[in-house]
Amino acid sequence: MMSSFTFSISLSFFFIIRIFSTEAAPTYFYHYCQNTTLFTPNSTYRSNLNTLLSSLSSASTNSTNGFANDTAGQNPPDQAYGLFLCRGDLNATTCSDCVTTGKQEILQRCPNQRVSVIWHDLCMLRYSNQSISSAMERSPNLTWYNIGDVTNTTQFMDVLLKTMRDITARASAGGSGKKVAVAEANITSFQKLYALSQCTPDLTEWDCNACLQFASGYFVQKKQGGRVLTPSCNVRFESYPFYNASALLVPAPPPLPLVTGPKGKSNKSTVIAIAITVPVGVVMVLLFLTCCLLGGKKMDEVVERNNGANELTTMESLQFDLATIQAATNDFSPENKLGEGGFGEVFQGRLLDGQQIAVKRLSRSSRQGDEEFKNEVLLVAKLQHRNLVRLLGFCLEGDEKLLIYEFVPNKSLDYFLFDPQKSNQLNWSLRYKIVSGIARGMLYLHEDSRLRIIHRDLKCSNILLDSEMNSKISDFGMARIFGVNQTQASTNKIVGTFGYMSPEYAMHGEFSVKSDVYSFGILLIEIICGKKNNFYHQLDGGGYLASYVWNKWRDGTPLKVLDPAIVDSYSRDEVLRCLHIGLLCIQEDPAIRPTMTTVVLMLSSNYFNPPSPQHPAFFIRSRSGGLSIPMKELGSNQSTSRTLPSSTNDMSITELYPR
Repeated sequence: MMSSFTFSISLSFFFIIRIFSTEAAPTYFYHYCQNTTLFTPNSTYRSNLNTLLSSLSSASTNSTNGFANDTAGQNPPDQAYGLFLCRGDLNATTCSDCVTTGKQEILQRCPNQRVSVIWHDLCMLRYSNQSISSAMERSPNLTWYNIGDVTNTTQFMDVLLKTMRDITARASAGGSGKKVAVAEANITSFQKLYALSQCTPDLTEWDCNACLQFASGYFVQKKQGGRVLTPSCNVRFESYPFYNASALLVPAPPPLPLVTGPKGKSNKSTVIAIAITVPVGVVMVLLFLTCCLLGGKKMDEVVERNNGANELTTMESLQFDLATIQAATNDFSPENKLGEGGFGEVFQGRLLDGQQIAVKRLSRSSRQGDEEFKNEVLLVAKLQHRNLVRLLGFCLEGDEKLLIYEFVPNKSLDYFLFDPQKSNQLNWSLRYKIVSGIARGMLYLHEDSRLRIIHRDLKCSNILLDSEMNSKISDFGMARIFGVNQTQASTNKIVGTFGYMSPEYAMHGEFSVKSDVYSFGILLIEIICGKKNNFYHQLDGGGYLASYVWNKWRDGTPLKVLDPAIVDSYSRDEVLRCLHIGLLCIQEDPAIRPTMTTVVLMLSSNYFNPPSPQHPAFFIRSRSGGLSIPMKELGSNQSTSRTLPSSTNDMSITELYPR
């Protein structure tokens, strides 16, 4: 509905206007008009818009949660839809003043516009000729920052990232009343951080989380404060308190009333009360514990039934009819086919409501059972992040096993990266954006999602690109769930793609989050060099891409590995930082590889001082400890599933099936 737009500005006086600004007059920040759909002054839409804005202004006078949405008019395209959102700590009077100011200014700043949004420091007001209720919108977005720099960037960013993850989760789970959370954190004994995250309450928890994650990704590094505003959410951090914390605290339950006896008999009454209450209380506790012990199994059965009912409800809401998918894909016509892999085929489709979808049709020879398939659906459905491909649903009828995803129009990263002509479309800034998105997506899988997920097949062909070339991690057929405190596991069935597999996984079946970190390192090197890791470089005595990059790094000539397509657009500091990170990620010892939290921090900070990489692991050593031999490589799009045999030299490649 709104085109993508980002505006960044540095004006320090906006950040020192009254530390507690709840009583200050609304300060205008920015407005955005689409400039593509206009209405005439005497039109029906203008009349409906006037009615809508008056209704919103009235609603703000007694709003309990600082939010309202409304509609005016009956017949499209002249219906007007609108909403406002006030900062979560405001009282109704201050909120009303801000909305009233926004109502007056938006018509002046966006005359005759059908789609507009205006931000003040205390509220946001927007309207459109299309429904915007419960719709997550991330653009246009606006970034403001404080001109003051922080002194300890690494420590500051570490605290900021942890704090933002905390309040993002709490704001997203805020329910229908308010989706807002604040936090106060210590950076040093003399410096504190104050942060706020907020969504419009009409968003789902997943959409709110995705919006806040997106907004946090635009924070300007090294600054003492900043804020990001979008039509659906906003985030802010400062080195001073800018919100009224008491207005956002959950009120404590009222104290129990004291029971008093007649005057002069208080001591006697107290003794009697204690004599009666204590024995009764002890008996009640004993009865409760006995019931728990005797009825524990029954209680577990009830909980299990309830959890099963919840999953069943989720499953039913995700299920598509086969006829619907056949109609959407023109019965899986070859013209709609997007690609094919070991798992089966992928088709483009369009649902009756116009939504574009991608349908993964699993091979009928797949050995994955129906229950395993449903478990995979439930797993992926719980993962919601802007850098992950979103699962919309599934279909399981007869021999058909279908996964329905959001349609991502720009295909996969390898489609551009490894093509001599198309690689020119990926300049360095775009590649750096893609790398950062992959890192944030992997951090979400490892640390920030409800589950700890090991992807196990991270590679270029599993990175999809949306219309704005944002990276989206796909294909979770090989993913494994870890327990909260689990750090590693082992398996005798190796799945993944050679060349991206870590040595401990390929040789011994041991995998962890550090296995994914290794794959990320290989992927990062490929993005810089524009070549596949199985590319055999015939210079300097030969070697695979990772070994070639290491040799150039060791010899002090790392920029010789650059893809020729980016030699005119690259940033020297960013390229060297990425090469450094990539080599750290492919270290042979998993313990010295960085976590994805550290990777995200290194990518976002110019002042992070990582350790020097050692000789990385791009060889598989024989068990005798003798000569190192290169890992056998397959094509970059070829995944494998194999069982560890008794000898490491005896390798059987079998057809991949999703797990």
